[in-house]
Amino acid sequence: MLAVHGFWRSGHGLCLWAEDSERTVKSPSQALRSAREHPFAAPADELGAIHPGKADSVTLLLPSLRTEPLDSPELVRVAPRPEPAKGPMLLAWSVPVVQFDPVASLTVLDVLADQVRYGASVRFMGEVTAFARELAERGRVLPAVEWDAEAPVARWRPTLQGPDVVTMQSLVAAMPPVFRAMTDSPANTVGQNPTDVVADAVHALVDAAVRERLAAESTVEVLPPRRGRRPKRIPAPEAWVQALTTADGRFDAEPGDVEGLEQALEPWAGFGVGQTGPARLTFRLTDHRPSDAAAEDGDSVATVWRLEFLLQSIEDPSLLVPAEQVWRSGGELRRWLDRPDELLLAELGRASAIFPELLSSLRERRPCALDLDVDGAYDFLSAKVAVLDQAGFGVLVPSWWDKRKKLGLAAQESTPQDGVVTGGWFSREALVEFEWRLAIGDEALSEDELAALAATKAPLVRLRGNWVAVDPEQLERGPEFLRRQPAAPTTAGEIIALAAAHPGDLDTPLPVTSVQADGWLGDLLSGAAERSLMPLPAPDGFRASLRPYQERGLSWLVFLSGLGLGACLADDMGLGKTIHLLALEQHRRGETPDAPPTLLLCPMSLVGNWQREAAKFAPDLRVYAHHGQARKRGEELAAQLTDVDVVVTTYATAARDIDELSSYDWDRVVLDEAQAVKNSLSQSAKAMRRLRAGHRVALTGTPVENRLSELWSIMDFLNPGILGSSERFRARYAIPVERYGHTEPAEQLRTITRPYVLRRLKTDPRIIDDLPEKIEIKQYCQLTTEQASLYQSVVDDMMEKIESSEGIERRGNVLAAMAKLKQVCNHPALLLHDRSPMARRSGKVIRFEEILEEILAEGDKVLCFTQYTEFAEMLMPHISARFDQDVLYLHGATPKRRRDEMVERFQSDDRPSIFLLSLKAGGTGLNLTAANHVIHLDRWWNPAVKNQATDRAFRIGQKRNVQVRKFICTGTLEEKIDQMIEEKKALADMVISDGEKWLAEMSTGALRDVFALSEGAVGE
Repeated sequence: MLAVHGFWRSGHGLCLWAEDSERTVKSPSQALRSAREHPFAAPADELGAIHPGKADSVTLLLPSLRTEPLDSPELVRVAPRPEPAKGPMLLAWSVPVVQFDPVASLTVLDVLADQVRYGASVRFMGEVTAFARELAERGRVLPAVEWDAEAPVARWRPTLQGPDVVTMQSLVAAMPPVFRAMTDSPANTVGQNPTDVVADAVHALVDAAVRERLAAESTVEVLPPRRGRRPKRIPAPEAWVQALTTADGRFDAEPGDVEGLEQALEPWAGFGVGQTGPARLTFRLTDHRPSDAAAEDGDSVATVWRLEFLLQSIEDPSLLVPAEQVWRSGGELRRWLDRPDELLLAELGRASAIFPELLSSLRERRPCALDLDVDGAYDFLSAKVAVLDQAGFGVLVPSWWDKRKKLGLAAQESTPQDGVVTGGWFSREALVEFEWRLAIGDEALSEDELAALAATKAPLVRLRGNWVAVDPEQLERGPEFLRRQPAAPTTAGEIIALAAAHPGDLDTPLPVTSVQADGWLGDLLSGAAERSLMPLPAPDGFRASLRPYQERGLSWLVFLSGLGLGACLADDMGLGKTIHLLALEQHRRGETPDAPPTLLLCPMSLVGNWQREAAKFAPDLRVYAHHGQARKRGEELAAQLTDVDVVVTTYATAARDIDELSSYDWDRVVLDEAQAVKNSLSQSAKAMRRLRAGHRVALTGTPVENRLSELWSIMDFLNPGILGSSERFRARYAIPVERYGHTEPAEQLRTITRPYVLRRLKTDPRIIDDLPEKIEIKQYCQLTTEQASLYQSVVDDMMEKIESSEGIERRGNVLAAMAKLKQVCNHPALLLHDRSPMARRSGKVIRFEEILEEILAEGDKVLCFTQYTEFAEMLMPHISARFDQDVLYLHGATPKRRRDEMVERFQSDDRPSIFLLSLKAGGTGLNLTAANHVIHLDRWWNPAVKNQATDRAFRIGQKRNVQVRKFICTGTLEEKIDQMIEEKKALADMVISDGEKWLAEMSTGALRDVFALSEGAVGE
């Protein structure tokens, strides 16, 4: 496996290099003064096959022993190298690299390979690139002139102010050492300056990003059309402007003309170059109410507003020195600042250009603060804070400002006691009584409070102990709006739509600050419906008892289905999302037998699982699997749909057949593993939104509210249009929350989506009391085409040997056949012993990755057992690269000291979260209670051995429920032997005592049946 690292090479661009865990360490005897060849660095052409670029070689300073470099933390070796006896030193090593110019550097990391593991330096480069792109996107750039080999070049440079300066400094502080490890001389043991490296990278990438955007905008005209005859030589300013849009930026002009251009640009040269010096001026606004003031709520006159001046450390923002201390400090601050008083005055002068009110403070001998009236305080908060922040000044505002409550309209709904209800109480057509009220936040105002607000005529008013920002014009429009008795919602459906609307989309003079309701509608809007609804027991014909939390979940799904509202069941894995859905379908068929079929979409690996679970828990449901080359189309499909209740298909199949599937009116469309449509631009997501259904359900184990762009995609499928267009969603929610950390849009988004998402965790006390201590799950998966071909070849070859042998030889051939078939079920490379790439060649590995992704997303830990050490050695680097984290691996040859270290690491609260164990080595003697998931990747026919391994996690000290998954390949000997063990308990006893020997005693005909592939064994 390769561990890929990166660094920025000034004047060239991004360079990538890689360590290869398969290469042995060979250290030639050379003098330490020269850069030796890195012994396990991958050749440039090998890395270039993954990321094509220009091959080169550079010298890097890397942590080393005297004779060899140390492994990076990201390099995965099955057999770790011994710990060094002495501390490392920095030595120079010659490393082959793949190099990319700034334009290519922008996109080379957009698509990362699965088969390698990327180091911290590559992730860091991704952050630098994202920052440069963002600066270009926001227009935080200025044109400039530079020189390259005595030729003028037009450049776009970033302008860094306010938060962007902080971001730049944080990038410098976060730089991994290897990112600045390049050196021009092996004698240099320091490496590059981090500030210079980041600055050079950001400048080059910003220039490339702006040119990229200009090239994409084909309609951009940088210069007006020329009139008259073209001159022999284009004037320098014109050539410079044109060069700002070309690929390399070079332009031709006389040196004297370029100097004149530079002088013309001189006033802009110092703008946005970033914060310099150790400190900056910071403003802090405070409000004081004198103790002897008898001010009532609504009276803002008694409050004294004071804008304090402070010097704030750039390196340690928590260090704030008030101006009073600056003036009386004498020489106390000299160790930090040379002339703090001069810096304070100079910064006040610079700020006065933005905030002219500061000029009065500059007339004072020792300015410390500025007193403001209520209008001045409001103007500072609403208009000056953002400008000062962007100019690079620090601004500290009262905590209530970001959480301030605003004047608006509150919608109050109540259900009529004796009114006519159409369609039943739980109906979108149910009639409601509605009233608009003026409110602060969600608190309605009384007549006296409204009068007090109107009388005050101040933009900041203290009301009910809180400061409230009031727009006088809105204060006049609000009562006038209420006096007109505006049209109000009359049905529950209209209230639901009002609650889901963005304030900017409503035709009201004031923003709607809250929508309140009573009864079931209030429970729906508040997200409390699951707790307040009457639990529904398992429907008739359902062959399982629902746990209390599952009864509540079923009631919630039925409730939203009746309202025609899409529902996202985002339970933790293991809480029975499949059970919920099957019970919902059984309930629906009992209530409405002639309802159209439900269309259920899932990954290919889960098609067989849905069929089995339906047959086990809801055998009355008629299930049709629509996938594979032989699937029905046209009239055959239409006829089939008249005789089924649930159609199970895959995302890939549905995307291919979307024209036909979207022509039907489905009773319900269900997305299992709904993260498959989190990318709204994917083919699957676009196809799913074309499907027509009376109800839509998304099942996912990951909390969708944590990923805003993905949340939009799922919510737009469930309830189309509820969050507006993707562009509007990005502007309203994604950018403010993800980029700037604003809490108000995040809270608004939670309010809108809360009624439609049911998220329950295994750690919830109401849930954990309902669960058994150990949950055992059979995880079915299908073979890939490559696996099926190999499987059949093994069967044909081995059956011929078995038929022509007797006694011990026959028994040996049977056991050998079993071993080979089990290896094929795991992965083709395990049978071929060729160490070929894992890729997506095994259905079992594909499903394994899907489950690991969900386990890691929930912050859980997992033990993964296999009886094949070779398979574990293949999985270890693959899983490490796939999830970018260390994977522990314990096998029979692991020394005791190393074994104890791995157990201690796994039992700690931090990573690693994945522990890979060979079944025999890890089956006994270990206490691994940090894990609450156990995965058996291949079947051991002795249940006692399997249970011993499971008990590494399920033992004294385990405080959580443990989920145990046994992987079984559909239609293979794994499934058939599992069925035999389940059906014949006496045979199970034989297995416990005799291991796998009982299989060798089966007749040849019986063995052929056990080994043969069954229908449905092969996936798409």
